[in-house]
Amino acid sequence: MKQPVAAPFLLRVAGVLVGCLTAVLNLLYFVVAGAVLGAFLLWPRTRPRAHALLAAGARRLTGVERRRRSVFFRDAFPEHRASDQQILRYLAARTYSGLLCAVVVGLVDFGAVLAGVFAVSLTHTSMTWVDVLSQVVLGGTLLFLAVQGLRALTEQDARLARECFGPSERELLRRRIDELATSRAAVVRAVDVERRRVERDLHDGVQQRLVALAMLLGRARRGRTPEHADALLEQAHKEAQEVLTELREVAWRIYPTALDSLGLREALGGVSERCAVPVRMEYDVPEPLPPAVSTAAYFVVSEAVNNAAKHASADEVFVRVHRDGPSVVVLVRDTGVGGADPSGSGLTGLGSRVAALDGTLRVDSPLGGPTTITAELPCA
Repeated sequence: MKQPVAAPFLLRVAGVLVGCLTAVLNLLYFVVAGAVLGAFLLWPRTRPRAHALLAAGARRLTGVERRRRSVFFRDAFPEHRASDQQILRYLAARTYSGLLCAVVVGLVDFGAVLAGVFAVSLTHTSMTWVDVLSQVVLGGTLLFLAVQGLRALTEQDARLARECFGPSERELLRRRIDELATSRAAVVRAVDVERRRVERDLHDGVQQRLVALAMLLGRARRGRTPEHADALLEQAHKEAQEVLTELREVAWRIYPTALDSLGLREALGGVSERCAVPVRMEYDVPEPLPPAVSTAAYFVVSEAVNNAAKHASADEVFVRVHRDGPSVVVLVRDTGVGGADPSGSGLTGLGSRVAALDGTLRVDSPLGGPTTITAELPCA
């Protein structure tokens, strides 16, 4: 997305001056409308109609204020229809701030005239340096206060417009940048946690089994009798098969090759087969998914199913993957004891992985169960 270009300084100054004029126009509208509709606003029977007429005129003036913000300040607001109450509240606040801004601008102009008169008088009158210095300090202080007042009123004008018309494209872009920065940091942390877990699995599991396998082969080479050597070799062969199984499990936790060769449905079937508790699965996504979405959906199901089997004492796990408009919804529900901590390392990593795709992850796990994990993954 291309960042909106900020309006030039002189154009914004012109916008402030035009805002002073529109504030006078708004004040005239409230005075005239109040004189015409005041009695009808007080009578309960005619109050709704009179209020609607008042809001209709205020909405047109608000449209002028919106165009002023767009032309002079380059604000592009999304399509948003404010309520009549919001329109009247905005126009009243905008009228007050605009009139106050007009007063400050008038004081600045008056001060500029006085400064010109003072400069001319220096050539015709004799003033001491103390008088000149005091006048300069006083004028500079008043100018500083006036500039700060104009700045505060300009910021209030922008804030009132955002509250009525919604955030501008510049504000939305700034929020998007903040979200992407937060998501990037979360993904980096999740990758680091996953790397540490893989290192721990390799060190505590596969490496120890390989050491035990090497020791069995060494004992078999030094076997005193053929029968003893055969027994050790058989034990070593069994240990090698278990090492291969555990190494395959670690590889699947890093990235399942079945996602590339067979697709998400078959990869999730592998998760069901390896789970220690029964898994009931419903898969209703007819078309192939983008690789990033398939990977995120797989890890959501894998992590949730493993947590249910290891920590939740669940008897059954239900998994449903279906398409909901432009998104894929992954739902995992178990019959365990509940109490899952969303701030834990596993669920935090899943949340970061889902957030990297602009998705959302919700965890509902009351004490006593059931635990429901829902992930919405945009496919666009």
